[in-house]
Amino acid sequence: MNFPSITQSRSPAWWRPNASSTIEGDAGLRRAIATLHQPLLLVRINGALAVARGGTLEFGPKTTAADGYPVAAYAPALPSESLGDSTFCADHRLRYAYIAGAMANGIASTQLVEEMGRAGMLGFFGAAGLSLERVEAAIDQLARSLADVPYGFNLIHSPNEPELEAELVDLYLRRGIRLVEASAYLRLTLPLVRYRVSGIGRDATGRVVTPNRVIAKASRIEVATQFFSPPPAEFLAELVRRGEITPEQAALAATVPMAQDLTAEADSGGHTDNRPLVTLLPTMLALRERMQAKYNYAEPLRVGAAGGLSTPAALAAAFTMGAAYVLTGSVNQACTESGSCDAVRAMLSQAEQADIAMAPAADMFEMGVRVQVLKRGTMFPMRAARLYDLYRAHGGLENLPEADRIFVEKQLLRTTIDEAWRSTREFFMKRDPRQVERAESDPKHRMALVFRSYLGLSSRWANGGEASRVMDYQVWCGPAMGAFNEWTRGSFLERPENRRVVVVAQNLMYGAALQLRRQNLRAQGIQLPTGVAEGLPIEPQALREFLNPEVLNT
Repeated sequence: MNFPSITQSRSPAWWRPNASSTIEGDAGLRRAIATLHQPLLLVRINGALAVARGGTLEFGPKTTAADGYPVAAYAPALPSESLGDSTFCADHRLRYAYIAGAMANGIASTQLVEEMGRAGMLGFFGAAGLSLERVEAAIDQLARSLADVPYGFNLIHSPNEPELEAELVDLYLRRGIRLVEASAYLRLTLPLVRYRVSGIGRDATGRVVTPNRVIAKASRIEVATQFFSPPPAEFLAELVRRGEITPEQAALAATVPMAQDLTAEADSGGHTDNRPLVTLLPTMLALRERMQAKYNYAEPLRVGAAGGLSTPAALAAAFTMGAAYVLTGSVNQACTESGSCDAVRAMLSQAEQADIAMAPAADMFEMGVRVQVLKRGTMFPMRAARLYDLYRAHGGLENLPEADRIFVEKQLLRTTIDEAWRSTREFFMKRDPRQVERAESDPKHRMALVFRSYLGLSSRWANGGEASRVMDYQVWCGPAMGAFNEWTRGSFLERPENRRVVVVAQNLMYGAALQLRRQNLRAQGIQLPTGVAEGLPIEPQALREFLNPEVLNT
């Protein structure tokens, strides 16, 4: 194995061996580069690179080597737990600046959250789309299994069902859930503000403390601005009027942001604006600087990155651009701990970057909001798009042309439209009776609810592995899935059954740190040959040898 070195007439430093020092040639170089929790010193010996350990360094140019060797490059220790913002890890009590995002309908399952928490990472349970009973059962499970280990729950914007959002906040406050991931928000809502400021006060030192934290996701500057601002005065006044907070607490709330941590959500699965991370993240970082300067918060604002993060190179790029943490989604759904089914995991393992499409969102159907889904192996994107076209073109179910009515009944609902409305009505009578009241006087809204029932069930069919509905599976997925499959091709992670969420996360973080070490050496003129420090997947036992033993043993 030949490792080329650069030609340099004058070295900035020289290394001199002593009795206890060692020199490792080609055999030890690959391993030394990969052992990230140890610093790396490369010297030139007769024109070839070698790893130097021990000895002494003398800085300054020399014209002759004498009894020393010229230094070719130096790379400090860079364990994967050092990536990102150390204050983020400290504040949330994490080892790694890595989050598994809250994929809805329990795809981000309690098991997934448990595994992430035990590995020193942060997992959010995917509460969106679930009943309050299911969410409370998840709270019970995680309270038993994780106790004081950090974790969180999702709080999704529900413009069509505001009471559901308020009831979920009631549940979180009653059960002591101290961290939520706020997603799909178009604007702040009273329940979200209530969650954030509930219990606000001062500690013994006089510092303002907020028991409840929000990690927001946003892809638009106007939404991010709201989260980086203090709670709106009108909402605080309303909470005071209701007796939810005191005037003194309202005054304290005006000094803290709605969210100290905000995730710049780029081209992702599910709700997305398809923004490129390389343009979105710098924009959010610039906003952070402006908002911090404007409000002079006691605790500085932070920006994380999400969307398209499924390879070590992508994570390394996000951290290099300044991300405080990274958040993954699509790749977690492909892992064995997700709340999806084996059939969906197999579909995801075959996905390429072009195998995705945009489709109408069930929760914001009437607003025209779309989600990004898998199109390979399912007809859902096309069928859902046709439903939305029918909704826009007609005033009610009674106005559907005969051919379209037959298509909807035979291919999608697999029942009559009248029967579909009866079951939909029954569902909403339990969930939100006001929707039924409106639908019975508004034929177009009735049509929307029936069509939304198909969109909502399609995700549940996918999670449950309903074999008769494979062509209707709604699988939230971004182009990151295709990149992940390309990265894992030929490795043990190519097989769906080997994709464990912590193994994937540790490989991504370790590989990102390895990419950054490679770039460090490259910037010093060291060109490593193909196959060295590329960050390809490493099997768990072998990977443990390269991870920081001090962290693994804590």
